[in-house]
Order: sequence, then C-alpha cells, then structure tokens
Amino acid sequence: MDEQHPINVLLIEDNRDFANLVELFLRKHEPERFTVLWKENGQAALAELGANTAFDVILMDYFLPGQNGLEITRAIQQMGVSVPVIFLTVNKDFDLAVEVMKLGVEDYLVKEEVSTPVLPKTILNVIERRRLRAQLTALEITQKRLEAIQEMVLKITQEIRLPLDRMRSGVDALVDSHDSDHLRTYLVIIRDNLLRIDKKISQLKEMKTDKTVPYIRDIRMLDLSE
Repeated sequence: MDEQHPINVLLIEDNRDFANLVELFLRKHEPERFTVLWKENGQAALAELGANTAFDVILMDYFLPGQNGLEITRAIQQMGVSVPVIFLTVNKDFDLAVEVMKLGVEDYLVKEEVSTPVLPKTILNVIERRRLRAQLTALEITQKRLEAIQEMVLKITQEIRLPLDRMRSGVDALVDSHDSDHLRTYLVIIRDNLLRIDKKISQLKEMKTDKTVPYIRDIRMLDLSE
C-alpha cells in the first residue's frame, strides 16, 4: 500500500463504543494509515455513499437495527457502488459465510478480532485482492481488444494486399523511368507513403498492447511508435 495515502474505511456500526474501539486499533496500526468514517446505521451509510464513494473498504456490523448487513449490501450494489465489504459478526456462522460469499462480500470477521492484527491484515488483503482482480480484468479487456483489432487488420490486409502490391510495383516502375524530372519527386513521395502504410499494417498485426496517444481534441489513436 502507498504509505502517503490513508486507507479510507466506512464503518457501519450501531454501537458507538465499539466503533471507537475499531477506529482506535486501526489508527494505531503501522506503517499503513487508516481513516475511519463512522455511520451508525444503514440509511446513514447509504446516504454517505450516495455523495461519496472514495472509500477503500466498507466495514459493517451484520446485525444492525432496521436492516441487516445483507440487506444493506444489496442496497449498496443496487446503487452501483463497488467498494468491497467486510462483515463484523458476533461469532463464526457457516450458513452466514455461505450467504455473504454468494452476495459478493469479500470477508467477515468475529468482533473479538478487531483488537488484534487480524483486522488491518484482513482489510489490506481484501483491498489487494480487489486490486489484483481489477488488473486481471483490465488485462482480459486489453487482450480482447487486441484480438478484435488484429482480426480487423487481417480482414483489411486481405482486401488491400493485392492492390497495394500492384500500386507499389507500378510506382517503382515509374520512378525508374523518371530519372531527374519533377514527376520523380512526387513518385518518390507516393512510394514512401505506400511503404509507410505497409509498415503500419505490419505493426498492427504484431501489436502487443492497445496503448493510445492523444490525436485531435478528445480523439486518441493507437500508439505505433515502437
């Protein structure tokens, strides 16, 4: 984790004393720094998430008045908020573990563990797992985009290969037949551009990344500079 930026935790807990305890132990942890925003119920937490999603993790008591943790988690997901959730429970419960995993909750802890290194370790592990999954998803998207680009390039190449080769042969013959006149200058320019097109097609076919660079205004183009 980046020690320069604190890990922002949204704590949903109806017991103020317990919330203070969680905040105390997280603030004592080093070298990572934690900031904790406490909300005493699901409605207050949902209102906060409606205005602010800059949290790294949501730490939530499962047994809350009005709505339990599963109901609040469903509401969070319906809002389109993707902050990972960790439940705090009174005891380990296999049935609850199955339910929370079905819903996509990242982990859950027994409340007795908040005063041990297990709490910050679990939070850090959850954030790291989420980061790695995001990287994997980005790589999969990149790979699919590359495959789509290469498939398109292959189709285009098949259609223009023959006319492109004929143009190059014709231009080469014309260049050879014009030794020193002005027409030769323009023919050389045409030949150079045909070679550039051929090179760019080869680069597209062998492209290993879909990196883009600014082109005009908000338009970006594939980076074929390498």
